[in-house]
Amino acid sequence: MPTQSPLTSELREQYEAESARLQHDFSTTKDGLKYLRERSALVDSIARRLWAQFVASPGFETSQIVFAAVGDFGRQTLFPYSDVDLIFLAATGEAAEKFKDAIQRLSQGMNEIGLKCNATAGIVSEFIEFNPDRAEAMLSLLDCRFLEGDRELFSNFRNRMIPEIMVRESQALVEGLAESTRNSHRKFANTVFHLEPNVKDGPGGFQDYVTARWLAAISAMENQDGWPGPETFFSHAIKPAMDSALAFFASVRCFLHFRYKRDHNLLTWDAQDDAAAQKIGAQNADIRNATDWMRIYFGHARAVDHISGQLLEEMPAAQSLFYRQLETWRTGFSDKDFSVVDGLIFFQKPENLSDPDLFFRTFLLIAQRGFKLSPAAEHQMEQARPQLAAGLPGGGDIWRFLEDILPELHAADALRAMHSLHLLTLILPELQGIDALAVREVSHRFTVDEHTLRAIENLHGLRQSKFKWDERYAGILGELDQPELLNLAILLHDTGKTVTLVEHIPASLEIAGKCLERLELPAADRETTLFLIQHHQDLGAGLRRDIFDPQTVAQFAESIGSPELLKMLCLFTYADLKAVNPEALTPWKAEDLWQLYIGTANYFNRSVDERVHSDANDEVLNHLRSLAAAAGKKLQTFLEGLPRRYLRTHPVDEILRHFEMSGRLGQDPVQLALKRTRHWYELTVVTKDRPRLFSTVAGTLAACGMNIGKAGAFSNAGGTVVDTFSFTDRYRTLEMNLPAWERFKTTVHDVLSGKRDLKRMLRERLEVENDQPEKVAGTIQIQFDNECSAHSTLMEIITQDQPGLLYRISSIFAQQECNIDIALIDTEGQTAIDVFYLTTASGKLSPEHQERLRQSLAKELSS
Repeated sequence: MPTQSPLTSELREQYEAESARLQHDFSTTKDGLKYLRERSALVDSIARRLWAQFVASPGFETSQIVFAAVGDFGRQTLFPYSDVDLIFLAATGEAAEKFKDAIQRLSQGMNEIGLKCNATAGIVSEFIEFNPDRAEAMLSLLDCRFLEGDRELFSNFRNRMIPEIMVRESQALVEGLAESTRNSHRKFANTVFHLEPNVKDGPGGFQDYVTARWLAAISAMENQDGWPGPETFFSHAIKPAMDSALAFFASVRCFLHFRYKRDHNLLTWDAQDDAAAQKIGAQNADIRNATDWMRIYFGHARAVDHISGQLLEEMPAAQSLFYRQLETWRTGFSDKDFSVVDGLIFFQKPENLSDPDLFFRTFLLIAQRGFKLSPAAEHQMEQARPQLAAGLPGGGDIWRFLEDILPELHAADALRAMHSLHLLTLILPELQGIDALAVREVSHRFTVDEHTLRAIENLHGLRQSKFKWDERYAGILGELDQPELLNLAILLHDTGKTVTLVEHIPASLEIAGKCLERLELPAADRETTLFLIQHHQDLGAGLRRDIFDPQTVAQFAESIGSPELLKMLCLFTYADLKAVNPEALTPWKAEDLWQLYIGTANYFNRSVDERVHSDANDEVLNHLRSLAAAAGKKLQTFLEGLPRRYLRTHPVDEILRHFEMSGRLGQDPVQLALKRTRHWYELTVVTKDRPRLFSTVAGTLAACGMNIGKAGAFSNAGGTVVDTFSFTDRYRTLEMNLPAWERFKTTVHDVLSGKRDLKRMLRERLEVENDQPEKVAGTIQIQFDNECSAHSTLMEIITQDQPGLLYRISSIFAQQECNIDIALIDTEGQTAIDVFYLTTASGKLSPEHQERLRQSLAKELSS
């Protein structure tokens, strides 16, 4: 490693001392903009010293070279751990070659000092040569700032060449910027309202501020034939909001960089707590907790997202790619109040916007046709809001407006448009409390208001979904008599979270009750809406039960009471689960929800059975008989006594494979099948029942490094067991080495056959994983229910997931002499939610036996 020069050593000491001083000053003032300016000035001085040493030294004429800053450095927003982006512009190829070594020494000096430097060198003509693959690099020239060198060359480059290339290539540049923005937003589900947002790259974050700045600059260059003044990038209408957002983001990103000692921009819950305690970016605000502080964050992010989106809409080059709607039927619409161009609404007489009737018809038009408000129309709506609020009619008229809007195809678009303009809370003030409300629920990804709007979008999106399994839900949506009541219930279902996060449904019911009374809904409609809110979690919780158990189905049917309410609750559950986060509604959960709906719907027709009777006249059984006619009585023997859940959760071809495996038990008493699905590996075990069978398989998978996410256990009247385990391969053993599949199956077979010592395998696995970080023990919830099944005791256990968890649980069952009748294993994020139907001596567990089991499990899982 080469020795540092005396200058770089001196500058490194200066940089470290000054950086420590600046960090201390920030910790005192919390002024991010001041820190950014001073750090940029510090790096300026260092860069100029290095320039003087390595480039402008005696014998080098610097009249044909420019040293300039771009990126954060060019904008003088150099964050604590941001890279330093530099460009070196040479007038000619000869000049570039002449200064090549000097530039390399300067860049190396920056790195030796501790500044991560990204330097780009080339001749001026190369920098202004448009390349669509390097559009972002060209846009970065909008932030270029002179440091040293040939000032006349730089002035010509910046004042003449950059505006010329920006105006000439604005179409391609803005289209590229629109597409990159859209791609970036897609990674964050196209919403500002994340519970743990990315302050830099998330929608409405610092990068969107930069995007808006670039768009404003290009627009000004087109209109003014040159650079706008430094204070006129943004119009007077939006400048205060953008300046305020910049100051806020500057402080927050500095705080995060110092907190994590790297370029880290994720606002985790812990970081939010610290930021709120220190009032980062909001020194004069009344902040009591992290929720208050996050509302300030969302306010700035919402403004930046809105303004950058408006600027993209206003740029003709961007419309075709970012916002423009391609359907021809959305163009050319006009009447006495509206004109619509490329799907954007303009008001013919904006002075009439204080008229509630025009307000109602505007959003009804959006709900019916899917149009968007133009930026001009949005601004006019914002200006008219005070007069509109003062002239709104009574609750009955508000409900008639919502009653018209809510069933429409694009109702979610209308609601979101109203919400973004703070108009939705004018007609439904009950939603004010959940506006930008960040509730810390492990599985949730979005704020409460965003979750609510996404649930509405999910419901209406069924009618346009291209997924086949959505068609069934869309079918029952089309059968509803009053879909507007379901939508209203979704809008109000989480309003209680503004009061309490523990059992919020009673608070939601109280708020909703007052709202429905104010809206003057008929008594029967109020009752329906409140019922949906009160029971909206029931079907989701029901997925943790055996959805084919007749007692489970009977309880749901009796509590719901009518097929119409069942349809509405099913759709509510679908929309609500899917709005939790993009991964919450897995395909099998959607399937299980549908099966629970079908089972409960069938109960209303009294068509439910508890166990399979092989001679029954059943559609699935008849299909199986027709496919395996030659099997005759053997097939009947295999099917007899299996839970109906087995027939509903396995396709016919799988059932026949299991039957074939059972027929080979005489040759080998342990039959195994392994396959890979889109998300999991799935192991099927067919064998005769025996003590500790389920726990042995679970333990073997844990010893092999597999993480079980889902499992099912079924047995027929003759004692043949069909157990399935869906798991992920934590160490990618099976993925990276296909021959390992057979070795894995051999290992499982040998353990079940008594040829390998499972306890030894588990000890060896534990030794391998001793260096892994320990999981923090969480709360263990154990519940028993002796009423939901005619012959078994249901036990539900909710605890933190960890390797080997299922083995430890099922081993305790064996110690306590409990047989697993049915096992329903599921994992949501880091939480294991496992349900078992248990028997002992062919009967239910007594209260005393339940308590012994509870204590044993609690002791085992807390150790």
